[in-house]
Amino acid sequence: METIEEYQVIVDETAVAVKILGGKGITKTYNLTLPKVALATKAFLQHIKQGLIREVSVSTTEIIDPKEIVKLKKKFSERATLLIKAKMPSITSETITLLVNVLMQEMLGLGDIEYLMSDENLEEIVITSSGEPIRVYHKKHGWLETNIQLTNEEQILNYANIIARRVGRQVTTLNPLLDAHLITGDRANAVLFPISTKGHTITVRKFARDPWTITDLIRNKTCSSRVFALIWIAVQYEMNVLISGGTASGKTSFLNVIMPFIPPNHRIVSIEDTRELQLPKFLYWCPLTIRQPNPEGKGEVTMLDLLINSLRMRPDRIVLGEMRKKDQAEVLFEAMHTGHSVYATVHADSIAETIQRLVNPPIEVPQNLLLGVNLNVVMFRDRRRGIRRVFQVGEFLPAAHEGTSGVRPNILYRWKPATDEIVEHSSSLRLYEELSRHTGMTLTAIEKDLAEKTAILDWMTKNNIRHVDKVGEIFRQYYIDPEPIIELTSQGKPATEEAP
Repeated sequence: METIEEYQVIVDETAVAVKILGGKGITKTYNLTLPKVALATKAFLQHIKQGLIREVSVSTTEIIDPKEIVKLKKKFSERATLLIKAKMPSITSETITLLVNVLMQEMLGLGDIEYLMSDENLEEIVITSSGEPIRVYHKKHGWLETNIQLTNEEQILNYANIIARRVGRQVTTLNPLLDAHLITGDRANAVLFPISTKGHTITVRKFARDPWTITDLIRNKTCSSRVFALIWIAVQYEMNVLISGGTASGKTSFLNVIMPFIPPNHRIVSIEDTRELQLPKFLYWCPLTIRQPNPEGKGEVTMLDLLINSLRMRPDRIVLGEMRKKDQAEVLFEAMHTGHSVYATVHADSIAETIQRLVNPPIEVPQNLLLGVNLNVVMFRDRRRGIRRVFQVGEFLPAAHEGTSGVRPNILYRWKPATDEIVEHSSSLRLYEELSRHTGMTLTAIEKDLAEKTAILDWMTKNNIRHVDKVGEIFRQYYIDPEPIIELTSQGKPATEEAP
C-alpha cells in the first residue's frame, strides 16, 4: 500500500506518526505508529501505577472540573517521574516522558484513543465492538479503518465508565445509553451490549478546535461577501434570522459564523442540547445547555425550560441550537413578537419547505406569527462533490391575495449549480422596508452600507483574517469606530499587527 498522506500528532509531548495508506483499487486506511512497550516494561508500569494509586489521592472535583484535571495530570506526572527515577536511576529523560505519557493515558485518559482525540483532522471516532478495528471520519479522506483494535469488551466498558464519571453520570445494564461531553468539549455517546448487539459501542464527535469563520466560507465559496453583508446588516439592526437546511448541511456552523455580526454591547443567550457554538471573546455571551435526567429520572433541564428562563435574563439576542417542537417554537416566536432578536436553525431544504415545516406538525406555528422572521438562509450539501453552499436567501411575505391568511416565500439570492455562484434572484419586498423603518435609513443609504460591509469582508478574506477572535476584534472595532476600518478597506491596505 502506498502512503497517500503523512503527518504527526502530539499527545502530552509524545509525537506519533499518522499515515493514510491506500492505492488503486485498495480501500484507504488510517495507520497510527504507536509507542512500543515491551512486556517487561508493561509489568514495571503496572508496579508504578499501583504506587500512584496509593500515593496520589483524587477527589470528585478533580475528575469532573476541566481546570482541575490539568492540575491532577501535573500531580500524577510529577509523582510518576519520581517513582520511575527511584526504581531506574539511569533512565533517560526522553524515556521517562514516554512512560509517564503512557501512564497518563491509561489512568486518566482513554488509552490509545487519546492519540485519535488529538488528531485535528478527525471529526468522528467510532468503536463498534472489540471484534472490529476502530473507525474514524477524516476531514479529507472520509471514513477510514484504523490499525487500532481494543482487546476486549471490558476495556470498552471501562472507557464508557470513565466518560460517564467525568460528567457525574453512570452507564450500566439498567442505563445502557450515555450522551456526554468530554473535558475537551467533544461529544461522546455510548451504547452497551445487548442493546448494541455486536458489543459495547462508543462514538466520539470531535469539537472543532479552530472553528470556521466568515473568511473561510467566502474563500471556499459557501457564501458570497455580498450575501454576508446583507445578513450582517440584518443582524446588526436586530432582525430575526432562521437558518434552514438538511442534515449535515452546515446550519450550526453557519449560525456560529454570523454571530460576530452582533454588536459587542448586546447580551446574547444561547440555548443548545449540546454545546457547539464558539463565539469571539468580545461578545457579551451566556451559553446554556440542557441536562439529561439522572438514573432516578430527576434533575432534567429541557430546552423549553431554558428558553422560558432566558426571557427572564434580559437578553437582546436569543440563539436556539435547533427548533424541533411546538412548545419551543411557540416561546421562540413569542419572543420575536415581544422585541427580542432570535436566531435558530430548522430542518428544511428550501424557503418554501421552511414555511411548510413551521406551520405543520410537529412544530405547528400559527401562520401569522411567521412574519416575525425577517430573513431565511437555506444551506445545501452536495454529497457528490463534497461541498456545502448557501442554497437560498429570502424573506417571508404575506399571502398575495388580500383577505387570505398565509405566508409565501420571496427568494432574494439563490445558488446556481452550473456556475457554482450565488446570484441575485429578485428584489426585496419587505426586508429593506423594515430596515428603513427601524433605522431611518433611505434605500440609497442601505445600499451604501451594504457596499461598505462587502468591501470589509472582501478585505478580510484577501488578508486571510480568519481566526475567530481576530475576526471578532475587527467587528468590535467597527462598532466602536467604523471609520478606521472603512478607510483601511477603501485604500486596500494590508492587515498588520498594528491594524485592528
